[in-house]
Amino acid sequence: MATVSITVNGNKVSRDVEPRTLLVQYLREHLGLTGTHVGCDTSQCGACVVHIDGASVKSCTTLAMQCEGASVTTIEGLAKDGKLHPMQEAFREHHALQCGFCTPGMIMSAVDLVEKNPGLTEDDIRHGLEGNLCRCTGYHNIVKAIAAASKTMGR
Repeated sequence: MATVSITVNGNKVSRDVEPRTLLVQYLREHLGLTGTHVGCDTSQCGACVVHIDGASVKSCTTLAMQCEGASVTTIEGLAKDGKLHPMQEAFREHHALQCGFCTPGMIMSAVDLVEKNPGLTEDDIRHGLEGNLCRCTGYHNIVKAIAAASKTMGR
């Protein structure tokens, strides 16, 4: 066992884990943060995306030990003071979800995409989402939501 200390959603946490523990397991099983989903275990679907030190990362292929001392933000950490993050609000407003399974990872990827690339075109958004799969929506409303949030986040 090894102790892993990470700041998650602004809170410093430490847990003893086996060295092979994935970050997604650390978040879900050790911290009870179940908003980060496990969809494929092969890093193809993007349901597990979180931010590590501000960059989107697939937590199903990242060891918890690799995050020692890092700052991790999950979908649960985006809302502040009871108010949804602009991307979360845009997904709600534009009906950019159906079953909701991919939504946390999609939102986390979208936040990173918009923060790094202001002024995105529809093609930029579609290209930026290539690592995230949605089996329900057909992406049209997801793209609309990200474009709307991009304008709001750019203010």
